[in-house]
Amino acid sequence: MTGSRPPGSIEGMNIWFALAVDLVAVALLGHFLYFRRHGRRDLLFAYVALNVGVFAAMAVMVTAGVELAVGFGLFGVLSIIRLRSDSVTQTEVAYYFTAIALGLVNSAARDTPVLLVGLNVVLLAVAFVADHPRLMARTRRQTVTLDVVHRNPEMLRADLETRLGGRVSAMTVLEVDYVRDLMVVDVRFRESAEAVRTAHGTAGVGR
Repeated sequence: MTGSRPPGSIEGMNIWFALAVDLVAVALLGHFLYFRRHGRRDLLFAYVALNVGVFAAMAVMVTAGVELAVGFGLFGVLSIIRLRSDSVTQTEVAYYFTAIALGLVNSAARDTPVLLVGLNVVLLAVAFVADHPRLMARTRRQTVTLDVVHRNPEMLRADLETRLGGRVSAMTVLEVDYVRDLMVVDVRFRESAEAVRTAHGTAGVGR
């Protein structure tokens, strides 16, 4: 006997409760976590539509007695879809996966309300903490174009730290052009406390 369920074996109340939980969860994820922190309305709509679509597809498959493995296959297929926008960050991709996971979990676990609610809380809590503005707030990544070519890595690091006002933790040279005498570097650095205070003070004056 496989893990499939005969059609009609799930009480109708379960799916409506699961849908209500899913809508609340994706609203919290999309608006209160993502949109209030990153402000992209187009991705907010994409997250909600994707979440509800996954929930509906999984609900039909589970009700029709389709193997649960097929649902996880759907998750795998959706996970490899590339968000075709040059401005989509890795953080926004993480929200994309979380929206999919919420739809999948809420539909698949609708017969176990305690597990369903618990998993929603875990997913939302992880998103809240991992993307909190105060978490590693001084850590930055920036692509820098220099008007000089440094052959010595230590000289390159010192130049970057002077320009960026922080301590460089990692750097990768992306391009070197000896004709135009420039180099492009991908830099991970930690801003100094003084630089952060100066930036905040400047922002306050402009308000």
